[in-house]
Amino acid sequence: MTGSIAALGAGLAVIGAGLGIGQVGGKAMEGIARQPEAASKIQTAMIIAAALIEGVALFGVVVALLGK
Repeated sequence: MTGSIAALGAGLAVIGAGLGIGQVGGKAMEGIARQPEAASKIQTAMIIAAALIEGVALFGVVVALLGK
């Protein structure tokens, strides 16, 4: 039973990360479309934010799997 709860927690962490990265990417593309001259700054900030989101998701998966 606890294994399935851990898997559910890991799945929720991954879904949250996917939604977060989707939002970051979408808003970055919107910002680049509005100000093409700021594309490099926006892209750098987007990559850093995506990496932080992935780190939090990985941490959530590890915690969920260790919690069983």
